[in-house]
Amino acid sequence: MTARNRALGQWGETLAADYLARQGYAVLDRNVRTPYGEIDLLARKEDTLVFVEVKTRSGDAYGNPEASITPAKRQHLIAAAQAYLQAHPEIDLPWRIDVIAIRKRRAAAPEIVHFEDAIS
Repeated sequence: MTARNRALGQWGETLAADYLARQGYAVLDRNVRTPYGEIDLLARKEDTLVFVEVKTRSGDAYGNPEASITPAKRQHLIAAAQAYLQAHPEIDLPWRIDVIAIRKRRAAAPEIVHFEDAIS
């Protein structure tokens, strides 16, 4: 991954965390590493633990950000969430996996689309 892509991804994660906070979520952690990959954001909304995958694009050349969630990526996200829960048996909450898609726009505010319970 290039430095530019990393910076874009970090920018998107910060934007997503701010968005979630405005929506009433408590952002608990960022960039949580598991044996199955990284969880971008870990949040809580009321009594639900939410694992959040953030996809950010700076243009439309590669399609919608959410289109990059392939079946293999879905399986990795589920495995990462389950690994996190196994490592934290003290957490006894319902959980889900959300996707936040962000499009960076030159002359306008970024577009943020939140897909709740996107992966099951």
